[in-house]
Amino acid sequence: MTTPPSTENDLWVSWDEYHRLIERLALKVYESGWKFDQVLCLARGGVRPGDVFSRIFDVPLAILSTSSYREEAGTVRGDLDIAKYMTMTKGPLAGKILLVDDLADSGVTLDKVTRHLSETFTGVTEVKSAVIWVKGTSSIRPDYFLEDLPHNPWIHQPFEDYDGLRPHQLSAWMKKFDKPA
Repeated sequence: MTTPPSTENDLWVSWDEYHRLIERLALKVYESGWKFDQVLCLARGGVRPGDVFSRIFDVPLAILSTSSYREEAGTVRGDLDIAKYMTMTKGPLAGKILLVDDLADSGVTLDKVTRHLSETFTGVTEVKSAVIWVKGTSSIRPDYFLEDLPHNPWIHQPFEDYDGLRPHQLSAWMKKFDKPA
């Protein structure tokens, strides 16, 4: 399926483009020369980029759930919730941490999580952030980003198709991908 053309108000991203953007962001971090001990991705938007980073850089992956887009099918920002616990395979979060998310919209999530890490995890020595997109409304600039979006478009990421899909709709959904014999 093809994505609609992007405009000043809407940025449409296909799966292929999304994966290339993640790879380009990983290359940017690599070329900076900064070495980190762990990737901490913010769920949900940072899970896919965090997974790719963890694999490419061969470092452990930690996942921290945050949520601020809950109203009106995830289109209206609410208060930021940070999960009480983090998922990771071993030991406490420590050392140099690359905090990965998909975008910096208001900047609130990256700012609050960075402060949360420094206040809660005494073994964390440094935190840098990496996102694909930074909107003009963001109060902070991540350490690494690919695209600066001063017009603040709504970013239509490919996985958003699943936001309105429910289990009872899967059979009909999958039929649109079947090729005629």
